[in-house]
Amino acid sequence: MARSDRFLKACRREAVDCTPIWLMRQAGRYLEEYRAIRKGHSFIEMCTTSELAAEVTLQPVRRFDLDAAIIFSDILLPLQASGVDLTFTDSEGPRILKPVRTVEDVDKMRPAEPEQGMTYLLDAISLVRRELDGSIPLIGFCGAPFTLASYLVEGGGSKTYTLTKQMMYTQPDLFHRLMERVTDIAIACANGQIRHGAQAFQVFDSWVGTLSRSDYEEFVFPYTSRLFSSLDRSVPSIHFALHAFHMTDLVKRSGGDVIGIDWQTPLDVAWHALGPDRAIQGNLDPAALFGSSDYLHKQVRTILAAARDVKGHIFNLGHGILPGTPPENVAILVDLVHRESARPL
Repeated sequence: MARSDRFLKACRREAVDCTPIWLMRQAGRYLEEYRAIRKGHSFIEMCTTSELAAEVTLQPVRRFDLDAAIIFSDILLPLQASGVDLTFTDSEGPRILKPVRTVEDVDKMRPAEPEQGMTYLLDAISLVRRELDGSIPLIGFCGAPFTLASYLVEGGGSKTYTLTKQMMYTQPDLFHRLMERVTDIAIACANGQIRHGAQAFQVFDSWVGTLSRSDYEEFVFPYTSRLFSSLDRSVPSIHFALHAFHMTDLVKRSGGDVIGIDWQTPLDVAWHALGPDRAIQGNLDPAALFGSSDYLHKQVRTILAAARDVKGHIFNLGHGILPGTPPENVAILVDLVHRESARPL
């Protein structure tokens, strides 16, 4: 089987010669070649300069035998294209300079038009596709509605999401209005990437695990469902909801051909909860890449054994690669997954 087929076949739950692997945040600070570019450019400059974003996207696939690339970008950039005042700092990460907390704030956000406001991203996708030349597929991505909305309300990341939940509980009409707006933005951003060459698409719901089932069902499910039902169906979709095992059935129902699983839930447990009609992605603890070779071998074999009955398993981390991860361990991981899962078709 051609390496170019492996990832997309697994997304479709078709037979593959070995388990495909790609890694969330596989382009980033753990690579010296990334750090070399970062010395001369800000993070936002790297994201919004097509040639730099394309180069950073390609760095890990040149170094490792990965089965897919993922475009280098950030989930908050569509908000900036919609008129949100956004900055990125090394110390604090992304910051919304004027958080969205009123009807007027929501209504000021412009509709997303990626062909106008995000041409740098679309051009980067075209550049990467041309460079890859069909060797492996390219994944596009966006933030899920709740994760985007929570950043807007909080003004950045949070440990408790108190302001977001306060809006949900005291001003539900305002929160639903905000979710409608960010869902429209996410749909436009996603389909723009697919139109310009993304061959699969992942939706990141990084903060949804802070919610109860009832809150998810009332305030999130309608919007995440609308996002997935509005995606261009010509490419497979992946739904990654962090720390959301307590509502696996709702996550599944909201959409995604592939469901991503974080490292805190055993893969076979998640698989039984999902059922056989979805592919599954995951789910090595990112910190395992700091372990010994023996430890890494053990963890890979455990995950592959848990997925032995799964039709459609894509190996990944249970969240993004951590800064400081030894690149040599990433190489060991990729080789291990391919070698240990090899099987005749």
